[in-house]
Amino acid sequence: MLIASGLLAIVALTVATGYFVAQEFAYMAVDRGRLQQLAEGGSKAADRAYRVTQKLSFMLSGAQFGITVTALLVGYVAEPLLGTGLGVPGSMVIALVFATFVQMVLGELLPKNLAIARPEKLALALSSSTLVYLKIAGPVIRLFDAAANRLLRALGIEPVEELPQGATPEDFRQIVEEAGEQGHLDPELTRLLEHGIGFRELVAEQAMTPRVNVHTVRSDEPAARVVSLLETGNSRFPVVGDDLDDLRGVVGLAEVLTLPPEERSSTEIGKIASPALVVPATLPLPAVLERLRTERRQLACVVDEFGGFAGVISLEDLAEELVGEIHDEDDHMADMIEKVGDDWRVPGRMRLDEVEDATGVELPEDDAYDTVSGLVLHQLGRVAEAGDEIEMNGVRLVVTSVARNVPDSVVLSR
Repeated sequence: MLIASGLLAIVALTVATGYFVAQEFAYMAVDRGRLQQLAEGGSKAADRAYRVTQKLSFMLSGAQFGITVTALLVGYVAEPLLGTGLGVPGSMVIALVFATFVQMVLGELLPKNLAIARPEKLALALSSSTLVYLKIAGPVIRLFDAAANRLLRALGIEPVEELPQGATPEDFRQIVEEAGEQGHLDPELTRLLEHGIGFRELVAEQAMTPRVNVHTVRSDEPAARVVSLLETGNSRFPVVGDDLDDLRGVVGLAEVLTLPPEERSSTEIGKIASPALVVPATLPLPAVLERLRTERRQLACVVDEFGGFAGVISLEDLAEELVGEIHDEDDHMADMIEKVGDDWRVPGRMRLDEVEDATGVELPEDDAYDTVSGLVLHQLGRVAEAGDEIEMNGVRLVVTSVARNVPDSVVLSR
């Protein structure tokens, strides 16, 4: 009789433990957005389950309370009954091993794995009983919960009732990367998604055309000067006054063409220039795009923290951050990546992440620089000269041309 009572008690308590374990893991793993969608569609079970997830901390406390109580009862009631009933040497040890095995396999591991594999089905199935249990055991659970929360606050940590929903940009980046590696996304879509995620992390100075590569015009020059600069491939130019940091506006071919041909040589650029859209170098790219969109501009002038003219950023620059380099017939070869045998020739002003995207060559990053030329100068510790070589992480970088004392073109080889 004692053996039957002991077995019955172990089975009953194991089922109870399994219930609380399944409850705990099902509501932790279930997609709350999916539950909300089902609830809005009229599912009462989903509505109940969603209400449970809105007080997740309380539910977990209840599940832990149930698991603890049932486990203690197995030790203090079921095992002595079974051990006494066996009446053989070592019977208590046999009862302990048996109860532990049953509790671990049937009471812990099986319901846990089931809840992780089928969280939605279990969350819906357990929703009614979970709400009833939380209501009945609520006073006791709140007592323990309050004690735990008080200790947590004493450590300077504020308890939360529910976990944040959704994925962070870093989570999403990891998901996209793994999906691409596993073949669930084609390489082109993977690249576009990665660029889209990284877009919000970039600022104006990382995507702009730097000042040294910008063609400017003086406000006192004739409008005809703009026409002569069309061979640069640009149609809009910053207008400066006494020096390059004295921004007066922006002029484009459209403004010049509004003048009669005979007046283009006598009209000063400053008289037809539009006010410049000026953005700080640290402005995130989404904010730059919003400024260009709302003010209906194609070009913005970027200034540094000291108010100096740092460069320009256009809609094309922003588009390239999202979809990659956009080349046309006006692009110079020095601005393009070129495959040379097994090596790559890259522009010195290209960012390291852009080089990796285009060539697969990973170069060491550092807060001290963003571009290939910055990396070379950082390693050389001096101004660059044609023929300078450095080697890092198994990659050899050879400077093939220099402009304004910085590498203009660099060959990468592995």
